[in-house]
Amino acid sequence: MPLEKTQAIVLRVIEFSESSCVVTLFTRDFGKVGALAKGARRPKSAFDSALDLLSVCRIVFLPKSSEALDLLTEARLERRFRLAGRSLPCLYAGYYVAELLNELTHEHDPHPELFDAAVQALAGLDQPGAAPLPWVVRFELTSLQILGHLPSLEVCVECGSAVEPTARVAFGLTAGGVLCANCRPGQRHVVTIGGGTLRVMQCYSEKSGQTWQRLQLDAPTRAELRGVLGQYIAHLMGRPPRMQAYLPLLASEAMPPPPA
Repeated sequence: MPLEKTQAIVLRVIEFSESSCVVTLFTRDFGKVGALAKGARRPKSAFDSALDLLSVCRIVFLPKSSEALDLLTEARLERRFRLAGRSLPCLYAGYYVAELLNELTHEHDPHPELFDAAVQALAGLDQPGAAPLPWVVRFELTSLQILGHLPSLEVCVECGSAVEPTARVAFGLTAGGVLCANCRPGQRHVVTIGGGTLRVMQCYSEKSGQTWQRLQLDAPTRAELRGVLGQYIAHLMGRPPRMQAYLPLLASEAMPPPPA
């Protein structure tokens, strides 16, 4: 098979030998790939220190026709995730973005929009003084939408009737979205959220516009938002994400929205 070129985000790096490593990459044109990078750990190699976790790079690789690892032959760094080292919440948020990309996607299933959303989220988190919660919530809802898992936020997921964001709204984790009063009885794995939290989720899930960047969220809304999205994604994955235990730190701090 011919060599392929594309952009990639480094999701995982595992030492394979004294000089090589195995990497998991989310690429713009080929989706998630696992590849062997021979000689990547040598001081001078064709990878030029590009295979750091969360780095964005341009790669050249040889796809394998079998279940064997692809062969990574070259990687050139385009963007390194730098400022997160000064902000523990941003570092956790970046790791969480990588975990969602790894766990919610299948190998060789390309989603260019998802790649672009992840690059935008990592760039936002890497800004000086970045507020991690808005970027995390935006990425969660955008990725769920692209992958076909976005919960119904405006109409009852069972009957299709409009659900107004009143004081408290039923949200079905198994059903996949909000439930009206008639459809709520008998449903399993249901939580309730405030109408304000539901409106925030609707705003963050809009495909276009930057209104989400200007939202100011109080502490109860941040906590409830983090709680319902965490439970929904855990239900979708069949287990809580590994980084979920660290994400309450994002909701506990009074963080301004990121700059427009």
